[in-house]
Amino acid sequence: MFPALETELKQETLPDPYEDFMYYHLQYYGYYKAQRSSLPNSATHQHVWKNNPRYLLSGSFGKREDLIPDRLQKEKRLWPSCLPSTGCRQTGALSRDSLMLSSPFVKSRQLLYDDTGEVNPRLREPRDLFAFFSDSTLLQAPRWPIECEVIKECIHHIEWVPPQPEYFYQPTGNEKIPEIVGGEKGTIVYQLDSVPTEDCYFTSSRVGGKRGIIKELSVSLQGPEDNTLLFESRFESGNLQKAVRVNTFEYELTLRTDLYTNKHTQWFYFRVQNTRKDVTYRFTIVNLLKPKSLYTVGMKPLMYSQLDASTHSIGWRREGNEIKYYRNNTNDGQQPFHCLTWTVQFPYDRDTCFFAHFYPYTYTDLQRFLLSVANSPVKSQFCKLQTLCRSLAGNTVYLLTITNPARTPQEAAVKKAVVLTARVHPGESNGSWIMKGFLDFILSNSPDAQLLRDIFIFKVVPMLNPDGVIVGNYRCSLAGRDLNRHYKTILKESFPCIWHTRNMIKRLLEEREVLLYCDFHGHSRKNNIFVYGCNNTNRQFWLHERVFPLMLSKNAPDKFSFHSCNFKVQKCKEGTGRVVMWRMGILNSYTMESTFGGSTLGNKRDTHFTTEDLKSLGYHVCDTLLDFCDPDRTKFMQCLAELKELLQQEIHKKFKELGQDMDLERSWSDISLSDVESSTSGSDSSLSDGLPVHLLNIADELHQKKTMSKKKKKPLKSRKQRNKQYHRNTLMLESKLTEDAPERAGFPSTLQKHPAFFRTSENARSSMMKYEKSRLNKSQLNGRGKSTSLDPTDMTTMILTKNKDRIQKEKPGFTVSCDPKRSANPSQEPAPPVKPSWSRNRYPGTKGSHRTAVAYPSLHIYTYP
Repeated sequence: MFPALETELKQETLPDPYEDFMYYHLQYYGYYKAQRSSLPNSATHQHVWKNNPRYLLSGSFGKREDLIPDRLQKEKRLWPSCLPSTGCRQTGALSRDSLMLSSPFVKSRQLLYDDTGEVNPRLREPRDLFAFFSDSTLLQAPRWPIECEVIKECIHHIEWVPPQPEYFYQPTGNEKIPEIVGGEKGTIVYQLDSVPTEDCYFTSSRVGGKRGIIKELSVSLQGPEDNTLLFESRFESGNLQKAVRVNTFEYELTLRTDLYTNKHTQWFYFRVQNTRKDVTYRFTIVNLLKPKSLYTVGMKPLMYSQLDASTHSIGWRREGNEIKYYRNNTNDGQQPFHCLTWTVQFPYDRDTCFFAHFYPYTYTDLQRFLLSVANSPVKSQFCKLQTLCRSLAGNTVYLLTITNPARTPQEAAVKKAVVLTARVHPGESNGSWIMKGFLDFILSNSPDAQLLRDIFIFKVVPMLNPDGVIVGNYRCSLAGRDLNRHYKTILKESFPCIWHTRNMIKRLLEEREVLLYCDFHGHSRKNNIFVYGCNNTNRQFWLHERVFPLMLSKNAPDKFSFHSCNFKVQKCKEGTGRVVMWRMGILNSYTMESTFGGSTLGNKRDTHFTTEDLKSLGYHVCDTLLDFCDPDRTKFMQCLAELKELLQQEIHKKFKELGQDMDLERSWSDISLSDVESSTSGSDSSLSDGLPVHLLNIADELHQKKTMSKKKKKPLKSRKQRNKQYHRNTLMLESKLTEDAPERAGFPSTLQKHPAFFRTSENARSSMMKYEKSRLNKSQLNGRGKSTSLDPTDMTTMILTKNKDRIQKEKPGFTVSCDPKRSANPSQEPAPPVKPSWSRNRYPGTKGSHRTAVAYPSLHIYTYP
């Protein structure tokens, strides 16, 4: 018992109406025999959440003791619920409201029974009554896989815009390439005990991650003069696995791979403490996987100082010198690693600093933002917060529906929809900052924002992969797979986030037209912001899908590069969001890529992007939407004419590169746009890794069981195999008869024992004709074919025709070709080739080939070469 609660229990002597009812009810039916004085007082508070919508961070899945560590804190999370508006019934002389006014918190008290059935009047923890999350309930705390240790500190960074442009680092060519020492020669100062790799898979999660006491992974300082840096990354989006001290102020860092995989190391985010001022430190990350990076063209890492933030309100800023990105030649024969090394000087002694690949934006940051929206009496009127689904770990995937209420049903029905998503790749926090800029504008009281809300319904999924964001993955979910390669999946349980997103959009398309779909991403090898789109082969809408990106480049000329856009649909990208939505009927379907680096355009040339730059692009998306839907089609037609001219120039350039003269008589618009464009230089993990890890293990087990069952049990034969065996047995019987009377069969006796006899087509055909003739005679004797008399040659022709027709029915896409040399009727013309029912030339550079089936003179046997 808690002393504070015991005292409050003694003070509360007023009867509770609900407990009075339950006491008499249970006593009447004989379920309760204890004295009424042993029944502890409890309060009802079912109505408070319905009538007083508030948002707090708490857990919802798993055991209750996992949610809030202190029971007293759990009690304090509740507040009086029986307000006059709730409709609670009151009995007795005193109202329950008067008691609520005297007690600041309402306690949930429940009865505990021991093994003998006796009532034990002691408190137990309140039930988690609010498991379903919607816009009128709780926001849950982040849930981690149970293998992950999580520190209790809350990491929060202020937003800040540098007053001066942050220019790219200019390489001198004299940057040092440090020798990789490793833990054998250096001193390990930080290392995670266990990291889930590709050999295991996600099983369960809980708030706070791993149970038990959080271990101290950093080395212990030997005194105030000890200048060893203390590393930490066991917080949201952190992913440092190991730190090795190789010199006094030099450290080698190893990043943790995406959970349950052995790859995807590019994002980094970690903390250092016990810094020294005016000393040059060197950090080298030794296990990056991408062969190319923006660090080779001047990108700098980000640093954050807590003392700077608290004293001068300075947030994240670009820092680093002697930056070098190079291949690590000391790998152990596995996949090649690359290194990033840089030097830095910390601004203060004994400061706490952070380093990151890009500006972090965590799941908790998103929830803080959504909390502010939900608590706003104005924004909550036109922004509805819903739960789209739960992730694998049980984290809520939020869906925002933004639109002004329509005055009539007709007005609501004509509204078009716009779908925006972000953070399907958790390490691409650029997408969250663009999304935040968009939401800040569309939820504002700007006249343009109000107009957009009047004419559109916005469906927004601000964080598609919350699990990956929480654990610090770069690309994958807890299934160990890239979600942006599985939008066609039917595995609802393995990929719930994208499965529900696709189905939400599918239902939306049944209701209204979706004008635009855009998924916000980040790009690690190209500067500026650009989109990947799709090519429309319908000449009625030719080049229309390129109009919106061109307009966006005109509205944000110093950030958005139309030249970097690409509209080629590659086969390996068929499972991405933009391609799947495009094939579902959304013409303007895009992946928007924003660089981790900066701009090479206009006034921002050679400078890094800030969070304000990315948020401004969210505004430009809204501005471009208004231009795109302007009833005055002047801008649209102007962009369309400009696109045709640009494409003409591109086609001329392509023909010139190929050394060909362009046929001016031929319409240049008939040329395939896919042949003109090159492939997208997207991620280096374009291909899907297949099923989730746990399903791969199940598939292996099933395969092993199937293999064992094949060894133990003789497999069943198909009709084709049975017929083939029957024919073989018949031929063997006939050969046995020829041994006894070779002169009757008409075969040389020297061939009767030759192994090739049964494979000789002429002999096999002769034997088969004999067999068919005898079978036909038997059928005539049985009265089945009294009017049927076929010559053996006609029988062979019939067999060939039947085989050909059967193959054509079973394989409509292939052509059946009968060899005239094998035909019993030389005068018969071969059948014309059957045209395939679909084209295999969907993708450029591939040519559909017609596989030829050769029908042999046998009743049911045919083969494909």
